[in-house]
Amino acid sequence: MDVGAECLKLEAQGPILWCTIDRPKARNALTPAMYFGIKRAVRIVNDKNNDLRALIITGTDDVFSPGGDLGGRYEPGDQKVPEGFTYETLPFVAIRESIAPVISAVNGICQAGGLLIAMLSDIAVVSERATFRVPELLRGIIDATYAAVLPAHVGMAQARDLLLSARKIDAAEAQRIGMISRVVPHDQLRAEALRAATEVLQTGPEARAHVKRMLNQQYAQIDYETMFASLAYGAEVREGMNAFMEKREPNWIPKDLPEV
Repeated sequence: MDVGAECLKLEAQGPILWCTIDRPKARNALTPAMYFGIKRAVRIVNDKNNDLRALIITGTDDVFSPGGDLGGRYEPGDQKVPEGFTYETLPFVAIRESIAPVISAVNGICQAGGLLIAMLSDIAVVSERATFRVPELLRGIIDATYAAVLPAHVGMAQARDLLLSARKIDAAEAQRIGMISRVVPHDQLRAEALRAATEVLQTGPEARAHVKRMLNQQYAQIDYETMFASLAYGAEVREGMNAFMEKREPNWIPKDLPEV
């Protein structure tokens, strides 16, 4: 099974496909090819011409994923995605609409696009060590997907807090506010993720698809046009990305901010 990204490791366990994000040198940051590879993995488990029926996405070491690689880098074995980060590249809609169950086994740091993968999965099984953050505004990124998805999970007040402050929360708080559903001891993560996948596979696929469509109606409409225009042309995004790569503060932060 080749999904065009060398840092995605695929392994079948009966009818369940494990997709492990394994790019430790970049802390599991996702290249465009890796995002598209996850989308391909979703397609594989929805293909009736094979025996795979569910997908579990996890990470390595202490990182699930911090989202996209802000440096725009590829790995040597990546299948090139010329358009980079676009609506067609990203796996979020495919995960949300998948008839086959998609489970996220969140082993550690989970941010940005990594957190969207977890929230849009059917079930997110989370290590007690995991942490979560929505950091897009720190880079000047208009993330319309978060604006549409996060309030449906945690409510408007919590969504405003998490989006506008970009603060980090732990697994216990993430579960308490409804961002994710199951928190387990770290050494039981894989077993509990496997349990969740087998539980969902015992439900009727056609009925499950109808229920998922009804659940997905709770999300607001996503303004992809504004989001991708800002990524392609926004001066604020360029400054945010440059500041991140140069390990400095972006120029919009006021001087003499009080220490807290």
